[in-house]
Amino acid sequence: MARYRCPSCGYEYDEQKGDAHEGFAPGTRWDQVPTDWACADCAVRDKADFLKVEEATRT
Repeated sequence: MARYRCPSCGYEYDEQKGDAHEGFAPGTRWDQVPTDWACADCAVRDKADFLKVEEATRT
């Protein structure tokens, strides 16, 4: 599963964890997140602005 990061505030959407507050159950893939969704933390960036986090950067 992948992670995606907001370039403005650093919020990360993790497909494995989902985001219960936003209504995304664990395992919800990025392509299942609506295209008009905005960042859960800053609401400044849209889904299209998010950057995929490379697996090599995971700690």
